[in-house]
Amino acid sequence: KRLGCQFALDDFGSGLSSFGYLKQLPVDYLKIDGIFIQELANNRIDQAMVASINNIGHIMGLKTIAEFVEDAATLNILRQIGVDYVQGYYLSRPEPMESLTSVRVMPR
Repeated sequence: KRLGCQFALDDFGSGLSSFGYLKQLPVDYLKIDGIFIQELANNRIDQAMVASINNIGHIMGLKTIAEFVEDAATLNILRQIGVDYVQGYYLSRPEPMESLTSVRVMPR
């Protein structure tokens, strides 16, 4: 962090120790595990869990990221919940690095 780097805690919620790690690690982003996102549009329990994770992250001053966003209904629910960032096939398929001319990457 002293050098300006930011860190994300990936796959949050998939392990029982996730909340323990969250309290101890100096992260900037909380990436919500896709297991809670894949059925979000049809599962109220997943919706409650994502809302809870998002709320805790925001209370801690973290930005939240949802992975596996694959349809408009899921994206709309994540907007309502207030998740900060999303990624998934609904938005874009993975692309070769060479095709991402507008994305700044570190030289090899």
